[in-house]
Amino acid sequence: MTPLRLGYLYGLGAYLLWGFFPLYLKLLRPAGPLEILAHRIVWSVLFVALLLAALRNVGFLRALLRRPWAVAGIVAAAALIAVNWGTYIYGVNSDRVVETALGYFINPLVVVLLGVTVLRERLRPAQWVALGIGASAVAVLTVDYGRLPWLALTLAFSFAGYGLVKKRLGLPAAEGLFVESAVLALPALGYLGWLMAKADLTFGHVSAGHTALLVLAGAATAIPLLLFAGAANRLPLSSLGMVQYLAPILQLGCGVLIFHEPMPPARLAGFALVWLALIVFTADAVRTSRRTRRTRQPAPQPAPQPAPHPTPLPTP
Repeated sequence: MTPLRLGYLYGLGAYLLWGFFPLYLKLLRPAGPLEILAHRIVWSVLFVALLLAALRNVGFLRALLRRPWAVAGIVAAAALIAVNWGTYIYGVNSDRVVETALGYFINPLVVVLLGVTVLRERLRPAQWVALGIGASAVAVLTVDYGRLPWLALTLAFSFAGYGLVKKRLGLPAAEGLFVESAVLALPALGYLGWLMAKADLTFGHVSAGHTALLVLAGAATAIPLLLFAGAANRLPLSSLGMVQYLAPILQLGCGVLIFHEPMPPARLAGFALVWLALIVFTADAVRTSRRTRRTRQPAPQPAPQPAPHPTPLPTP
């Protein structure tokens, strides 16, 4: 199997798992969002630790601890992903799956916005058009909801910020997830201990199946991230960018078709504007990627000509 085809399989696997993740989270009730988040953190640490031990790749920790700025970056990444995970769990368990899908639809536009405001990047005209359409979509959805779609915006900005920090750190997927989860593990264990002291912990008190599903939260977190890392290493950025829309499409389908969340005409119009912005954004990205590849191709070299006979020097 070619690396490109394997990359597509990894990408499809990651985004299919993320797309149907709301179905899994619904099964974790009656656990509350913070308890689910705590279990997700704790079991992620254990799952990835076992994976790294199996791969005999634990020496990276010593090198990492010698880089204080990297440690600070990991703490920032851990805080951002905790906000993202907690917001997503809350959105799913409060029957707002459609709004969580909106967050991941507008995430690419927020990434571009952070590029302008944080990295001082210059946007192409089509990217400005996409951002303008996206802002119009948020305005329409604000009117529809009667408030800012804060849950979607929190998801989009936290995940975009997390991606920005991760890009600066440059850690591999498994190692990065382990260290980020380890940073959050102590508060997570403290919260679970507090719930146990109050007799509010659902772990081990609902059913064996429910307990097993909470334990599997670590694998359910790590496996899509590892698949995504495999796809990112094998696919062009433009291809990976198009595959990423599969997850919010499936999440939107779960919200509307399975959980029967409302989709009034005004909300549908807001989503249509978001999709239009993404079409403009993606078309520009694909066009730019193709143009870049063409300019990087070496110019054809002319066929070698036979060396001319040397011209005799004039005699004095």
